[in-house]
Amino acid sequence: MRAQRIDRPADLDVVRESYDRVADNYAHMVVTTGVGDIRRHPWLKASIDAFADTVCQLGPVLDVGCGPGTVTAYLAERGLDVSGVDLSPRMIENARRLHPQCRFSVASATDLDLEEASLGGVLGWWSLFNLPRGVLPQVLALFARALKPGGRFITATHVGDEDAVRTEAYGGVPVRWTTHKWRPEHFVDLIEQAGLRTVAELRLPADEQSGPGLVIMAERPA
Repeated sequence: MRAQRIDRPADLDVVRESYDRVADNYAHMVVTTGVGDIRRHPWLKASIDAFADTVCQLGPVLDVGCGPGTVTAYLAERGLDVSGVDLSPRMIENARRLHPQCRFSVASATDLDLEEASLGGVLGWWSLFNLPRGVLPQVLALFARALKPGGRFITATHVGDEDAVRTEAYGGVPVRWTTHKWRPEHFVDLIEQAGLRTVAELRLPADEQSGPGLVIMAERPA
């Protein structure tokens, strides 16, 4: 049975077009500078490694908002049955070029057709902050439903109270998207209201590249 339909964000097409415009620059930056590569950030790598260790025997894993496929490919190297989806067709083109051994497809987090209890793990790795505040809970509920009992969800996002409109990114490319920031306790509440149980939380201070961040891992109760 298909899950209840999720509201379509009003700015979905604008956000897709923006990420299409920055996709080539972003993929180049990942390859040449390591931006977005978890192997350059020990705490983020440790979080993904812990996720991989706990889902490796649970079944397929879906990386939602995979961008150029860096984390998807890392998990595949770890032996996971993982695939990636992204809203931006150009991001997926780059992911397929850079990681031809992996499976990628174009899809919005708001339009995924996921069977109940079909996944061992789901990632929303720095990829859910563009979802409007009224839509994010619906997406989290979809993920919770799609996980097998004991399956894990991991997410990373920006911490704050504001909705920050971004007009350029990754080398000055014109974009138009809103970063919806969340206080850690509010984000945890959303995840638990979706039917998941939080098992770990990592708070990251601001650095020279970005503001404070948050990593949460949760599971579907057995």
